Amino acid sequence: MRKRTVAVAAALSAAVVSTAVLSTAAMGTAGAAPAPPAADGAGSGERRAAPAAPGAAAVTDLRYTSALRLSPGVVARTFETSGIGGKAVGDLLDVDLRAPHVRVGLLHPDAIAQRATVSGMANAQHAIAGVNGDFFNISETHAGVPPTGSSSGPEVDGGRALKAAVPDGQRFGPALPPGTSTRDVIGVGTDRRGHVASLRLAGTVRSRLGTMELDGLNQYALPVGGVGAFTSDWGAVSRQRAVCGTDDARNDPCSTDTAEVAVRRGVVTAVSDTVGAGAIPKDTTVLVGRDEGAAALRELRAGDRVKVRYRLTGKVRFRFAVGGFPILRGGRPLDGLDTAGPAPRTAAGVSRDGRHLYLAVVDGRSETSGGVTVAELASLLARAGASAAVNLDGGGSSAFVARGPGEASATVRNVPSDGAERAVANGIGVFS
Repeated sequence: MRKRTVAVAAALSAAVVSTAVLSTAAMGTAGAAPAPPAADGAGSGERRAAPAAPGAAAVTDLRYTSALRLSPGVVARTFETSGIGGKAVGDLLDVDLRAPHVRVGLLHPDAIAQRATVSGMANAQHAIAGVNGDFFNISETHAGVPPTGSSSGPEVDGGRALKAAVPDGQRFGPALPPGTSTRDVIGVGTDRRGHVASLRLAGTVRSRLGTMELDGLNQYALPVGGVGAFTSDWGAVSRQRAVCGTDDARNDPCSTDTAEVAVRRGVVTAVSDTVGAGAIPKDTTVLVGRDEGAAALRELRAGDRVKVRYRLTGKVRFRFAVGGFPILRGGRPLDGLDTAGPAPRTAAGVSRDGRHLYLAVVDGRSETSGGVTVAELASLLARAGASAAVNLDGGGSSAFVARGPGEASATVRNVPSDGAERAVANGIGVFS
């Protein structure tokens, strides 16, 4: 029962959140999410890809066709390359992380369980450029359960943890390469260097009953038998999705044994067997449990004092991080990368010394650009100068936006395969 013996565990303390990574900087962009996109779901990984073919492991070359300096230390380039899908064109942003007045941060909507376009988020947060970020819960197979729009992996901004990673079996996107997981991120550390690393949730819930482990933070899927914390950052979308699926399969049935506990200023105010919806006040934390986790939460009573502490831990102390699965390490593509289905792709990489961040978007699914495979994407980032890189959401989600010198706002520079920008869960923004 995952450390539930020493304590039938307590419901979180809405204010004692000890978060070691990320700060919700002025959450931009508003508006309701548009209608669900086409059948490819959350990026290229959700469309049935073409089978793999010989020669799909690397692009043949990388030719830059234009360059524009957006600010000192930030250069946007267009490029051409070719692979299994034929000619592919795209955009590459080279960011010098040591340049004065240059900062990289999380692009995000008003809430974690919400979506917005990359250009909308960039302009709301005054970024000069950006790309889309992590894969997310865009569609839902569980009857009556709304999709949350929330990303699969961790989110960190300004040093404060906003959310943790869903179980690997609950993610969206192409198959994970061996040795990678939903906990993997790319970001910028407190050392002002770019890193690809992993972030694990470490949290506890303490009450008169003892101490139990916290298994989730503002995420659309909890481990079977687990307990997750939801804060005001989550938004108003139902928390029901968190108890659906299993650690191995996101389409498995929802748990029927559930519980929810509301904690206001460290005191339990309500205990229910029903997982709810609606905005969470800033002074309140909601604990959701499934199966063994639900049994633990039901032992709490109104008036009980509880304290919840959590942080995202790893080898790197991040100021900013977003989820993505590694495709390049030590300048070499990882073994087991998908060689099927040329498609639009988005990726982010860092140089060997961590000084440069590379953001790349490759267009696809058109006569002018056939896209690339995940394996080809890794080779492209290596040619661009990256030593480590991650794959981000692709397909109709792939978007590259920039605000040139003298321009009033950031606009889309690539050609989204949906014909227009898709609303997404998050992105990587560059500020200057």
